[in-house]
Amino acid sequence: MRNLLILLFFTTSIFAQQPVDSLLVPEKSVQIISDSTLIAIDTIKIKQLEDLYSDADLKIIDSLLIEEKFNSSLFDSIQYVINDKDIIGNTTTILSSDLLKKRLTDLDLQTPFHLAYNPALEKVINSYLKYRKKYYPALMAKAQYYFPMFEQYLDQFDVPLEMKYLAIVESALRPAARSRVGATGLWQFMYGTGVQFNLKVSSYVDERQDPVKATIAACKYLSQLYKIFGDWDLALAAYNSGPGNVSKAIKRSGGYRNYWNIRPFLPRETAGYVPAFYATMYIFEYAEEHGIYPEPPNIFHFETDTVRVKRTITFDQISEKTKIDTELLSFLNPAYKLDIIPYIKNKNYAVRLPRKNMIDFLDKEKEIYVLAKEDEGKREKPLPKYFEMDKRIRYKVRSGDYLGKIANKFGVRVSDIKRWNGMRNHRLKIGQRLSIYPKKIGVTKKVSKKKYKVPTGKHDIYVVQNGDSLWTISKKYPSVSIEQIKKWNNIWSAKSLKPGMKLKIFKG
Repeated sequence: MRNLLILLFFTTSIFAQQPVDSLLVPEKSVQIISDSTLIAIDTIKIKQLEDLYSDADLKIIDSLLIEEKFNSSLFDSIQYVINDKDIIGNTTTILSSDLLKKRLTDLDLQTPFHLAYNPALEKVINSYLKYRKKYYPALMAKAQYYFPMFEQYLDQFDVPLEMKYLAIVESALRPAARSRVGATGLWQFMYGTGVQFNLKVSSYVDERQDPVKATIAACKYLSQLYKIFGDWDLALAAYNSGPGNVSKAIKRSGGYRNYWNIRPFLPRETAGYVPAFYATMYIFEYAEEHGIYPEPPNIFHFETDTVRVKRTITFDQISEKTKIDTELLSFLNPAYKLDIIPYIKNKNYAVRLPRKNMIDFLDKEKEIYVLAKEDEGKREKPLPKYFEMDKRIRYKVRSGDYLGKIANKFGVRVSDIKRWNGMRNHRLKIGQRLSIYPKKIGVTKKVSKKKYKVPTGKHDIYVVQNGDSLWTISKKYPSVSIEQIKKWNNIWSAKSLKPGMKLKIFKG
């Protein structure tokens, strides 16, 4: 076990410096490389690991590597495609070949893709079901927000609706996902390709991260690729590796145009790309049969709308005046790189908001602009007035901290903390040191949070369950809003909810 801990420490330390693919140990059961030499080398590596560690140790390593690949804060993008070297050990057969063949046949009748059974595809599906099953409920919650919007534009451009699953393979539905080579957004556009499809990038805005604009661009690009190859499977492969590589693979295969026949001649990543798409489609279509159910989404796309801004404003300023959570604003407006909505003549930048908060924004719009003007004025004043060292507090970020919580702790604004520390977004790291300048001398770390006066009278006690969100809880009580639940229980972020927590719910 000591050797295992040494290995895990070494693995963690090198993750910050190397690409994901260079760090994961090969899997001998998901083997799609045609080169027999590489297969032999991979087999030797696996045998060495099996000689060193017990089955229980290998299972722990499996879990940690997959967890790192999906949740690591060290990487901006998620490597969704299973390559030959992604997972240690044999893949358990979760799904029988006969049942998979029947289900793929049924799916094939519903889609223009060629969903034929293939042993390599079977191994990928079994690998996903074994190692990634616990990630699908959260992924499906995001899908409930994005998929209806995807389908609207896919239908408009005559692209198969199943192409929505491509965004999962590309980015795991993370608009800010960024690959090693710079591909960005839900649909992973490179800078040059994005410009070609009118996705503009500036210091403030990256339209590759705009869900609607990037989806329209992806539909146009996929339509062009289909016109070239006349086959949606080949269009998929070309989306990943470029039409040139697909054309070369067709030529080297002797003229074959079925994806599985040209697959040995494609780049290694593309060889795993289309099976990843098929496997994702299968799991989403047969999720219930495998006991996979989506978490409730925080919001649906149809529950949102946009309004144009009349001057440059920040998410913090909107939140301060309307009480809309900044995390929700970031989720709804991922194209704004610095959490700032710029006002530029003839650009018509807009903010997407929950429809229920639209009136709040319009009522407070002038106040937001006044606040923005005041903040601009502060930036023009001499720095010494605000950065006197005898007033500064150095705060160390702890687990569970977020900017709003820290701002309340010291009686300052989130925008101040970001300005004092040169922060461009809301992301924090445990152990990070922040400079804080409390408004009143003598304020210490023990300053209590601001609390609302809780009403008295009859109330229910609700015990938070796994999968609960403020939205789902509010729906269980007519005429009770999310904001009321937060005020009654001094909750300042949805992340504060924990299973077992008791909430007061006042009626009437």
